[in-house]
Amino acid sequence: MSRRIPNAKIHEIGEERISTLLDQSESAVRSGKNDRAARYVDIARAVSGKTQVPMPKERRYCKSCHLPMMPGVNCTVRLSNHKVCMTCDVCGEVRRIPYIREQRT
Repeated sequence: MSRRIPNAKIHEIGEERISTLLDQSESAVRSGKNDRAARYVDIARAVSGKTQVPMPKERRYCKSCHLPMMPGVNCTVRLSNHKVCMTCDVCGEVRRIPYIREQRT
């Protein structure tokens, strides 16, 4: 006989584990262990997919090398043409985020 866990509980557990893994990945980047940090982000993405919980928007990571983007540590941030351009120093991937709404206000 199997017991079904409610979706709310699954989402809560998923959010907690994703948060913990992303915290660990940031501390691994600070200590210079990039391979371990990338693995933590990979596991967090897997948990996110399995529990159907979206990855937090405020925690940015590189889409190609899966390292957490930390300005001044492993990425460069520039403002140009109504966009925030974040360049990963490890792989060179550029992430552009528009900020037109913020400029209008």
